[in-house]
Amino acid sequence: MTVRAPASDLPIKLEDVRHAARAVTILDSVSLTLSPGAPTVVIGPNGAGKTTLLAVAMGLIEPTSGRVSWGGRAHHPPLRRAFVRQRPTMLRRSTAANIKYALATGTVARSEWPTRIVELLNLVGLSGLGERPARRLSGGEQQRLALARALARDPEVLLLDEPTASLDPAATKAIEDLVRTIAARNIKVVMSTHDLGEARRLAGDIVFMHRGRVVESGPAADFFAAPTTQEARRFVAGELLV
Repeated sequence: MTVRAPASDLPIKLEDVRHAARAVTILDSVSLTLSPGAPTVVIGPNGAGKTTLLAVAMGLIEPTSGRVSWGGRAHHPPLRRAFVRQRPTMLRRSTAANIKYALATGTVARSEWPTRIVELLNLVGLSGLGERPARRLSGGEQQRLALARALARDPEVLLLDEPTASLDPAATKAIEDLVRTIAARNIKVVMSTHDLGEARRLAGDIVFMHRGRVVESGPAADFFAAPTTQEARRFVAGELLV
């Protein structure tokens, strides 16, 4: 019997994507390919469209016009991709039970749940906190739990919306270390951030957005060494873009 490998969600392609809400254009003619490899980090000023770009790539938002495809397929259910919001909601149950809930929505056999919960708690540095109410965890711990819930679905693509926003330096470092660990497991990470230092530390590729458009994209080293547009040069220099 031939066993067919599961279809890949990669590359994710956005082709001339536009998204508008209440006559306001949020994404404007965005064409972008997200391929396997090192993390892709989306940067840009507030209101640039970063969160909406991630939501469209996840399939949570239908574009007003244009086309999105996952591994060459359109309208593909998000079975192999996961999304973590900037302020994830914690369920009113224990830390371990939050992960159990995520496992129940995936394909892992019920008999494997206890082992998988322990593995995920260890991975995100929450071992020993499985019985603590999730809403009593610190902000950084809740963000790591949100990552564990996302990983419970065994995604191929993990989209993160500003995962270190409002966290202190120690909690930020813990999330960044975890992102590196996840990427080393061949999970494609696509994340937005307002922190240029974080983008320098984590990105393999950069997507720079301004006013709903992708202004520049490419290898992070090239972008930070010599941004090619005036908007990108000003943003890297710390100047405010509106």
